Amino acid sequence: MPDKFYVTTPIYYVNDKPHIGHAYTSVVADFLARYHKARGEETFFLTGTDEHGQKNVEAAKEAGKTFKELSDENSAKFKELKEVLNLSWNDFIRTSDKEKHWPGAIELWKRIEANGDIYEDEYEGLYCVGCEAFLTEKELVDGLCPIHKTKPELLKEKNLFFRLSKYSDEIGQKIESGELEVLPETRRNEILSLIKSGLKDVSFSRPKEKLAWGIPVPGHEDQTMYVWCDALSNYITAVGFGRDEKEFKKWWPADAHIIGKDILRFHAAIWPGMLLSAGLPLPKGIYVHGFITIEGEKMSKSLGNVVKPENLVEKYGRDAVRYYLLGEIPSHEDGDFSSERFEERYRSDLANGLGNFASRVSTLAEDAGELKNSEVSGEITSEIEIARKNIEEAVSQFKLHEAVSTVWGLIHFGDGYIDEKKPWESKDLGVIFNLVVLLDNIASLVSPITPEAAEKITNSIEWKSKDSLKVKKVEALFPRLNEENSGRQARLK
Repeated sequence: MPDKFYVTTPIYYVNDKPHIGHAYTSVVADFLARYHKARGEETFFLTGTDEHGQKNVEAAKEAGKTFKELSDENSAKFKELKEVLNLSWNDFIRTSDKEKHWPGAIELWKRIEANGDIYEDEYEGLYCVGCEAFLTEKELVDGLCPIHKTKPELLKEKNLFFRLSKYSDEIGQKIESGELEVLPETRRNEILSLIKSGLKDVSFSRPKEKLAWGIPVPGHEDQTMYVWCDALSNYITAVGFGRDEKEFKKWWPADAHIIGKDILRFHAAIWPGMLLSAGLPLPKGIYVHGFITIEGEKMSKSLGNVVKPENLVEKYGRDAVRYYLLGEIPSHEDGDFSSERFEERYRSDLANGLGNFASRVSTLAEDAGELKNSEVSGEITSEIEIARKNIEEAVSQFKLHEAVSTVWGLIHFGDGYIDEKKPWESKDLGVIFNLVVLLDNIASLVSPITPEAAEKITNSIEWKSKDSLKVKKVEALFPRLNEENSGRQARLK
């Protein structure tokens, strides 16, 4: 059986429609799925929507819709990202799915409860609706939630609790040993610091009278499952937990959870604690990215700077959006989106970079007719091997922007090789053959980044044998920006 690779995005809240931050997380996960699939690994890519919780309830009321109406409407928008961004996900999980999701969430609850790790108590604390979490005074900044800049509500209610504190030391050991890999190092250190201060037990349910929209707690019909067992369990319910044991064992544990830095504690502390309590394996890796600002400012409705991925794609194309997100935004840190920078990179790296190189090489090769050569240049082979090794290293460290940079370094090498050899003057068929080999390898390397361009390049090269090929000219992969296409009615916001 071939190696497997299972990658997930967080499940997205349906209180609003998707924006460029959701697009970034999805494209990062898609890169990893495509990369591992190209290496011959059987791959499963999961995404979906988190449809329960107070935040979604309040959004539905504000919109004058039922919980289900809002969930169906916005979940469909997230599902449409598959076409908008050319995503390759295998499954889209919804927490409102009573057949696929609920059985596994209920089974997980029962296992945790059977292990003696759920108890009843009265809780009084500060609750942030935006985070769907209780916060401590230490976590607040000037009395406000540091993420949402809102004052949390003081809640006092009788809930069921999960004994997370029981697993604090074990979770820390798993992370320190690398059994549960957390990248980057700064996030690993952040979560270890939190764990060493001692994890506290967490509220695991909400009174049904306060939160009716959700999964009923088995054996406690007056309680509704809180976000932890309801939402985090999606990673196992989607692959069969509680329904199909064979499928579950095939895919779990996940190889990579892709998350934003604001939900690190949930995924690297609470989620592992739940799995340990239930006697289930931990995920292998948690890869944490930063936030995207818009021209230096935090993205927000009030500022009117929310960028919608479908508008970007309509204007520049799917490959261009994917390239910018993967190449411009540092995988480990916050990154910025600006229209000016987007168009700079479009022109330099896509139109004048990959697009121009593919056009130059394919034109030379088409004019040359059938090309035959028994040996590929050592210089070309060496550059390709070095690039592949560096890309593999960057991906293993969750430095996808460095992987992208390496591919474009190979394109720059190819341009230099053409300029040095001048095959349009020499008519050296061996040089042209080597350039086609280089272009073919570049197409393979860019396929997780710009899959449409990669496919067009690959389809233009017809290998008659390992030493014989014919090429058709590759038409412009990235049309040059001009007043006509820059001035389309599509707005970025």
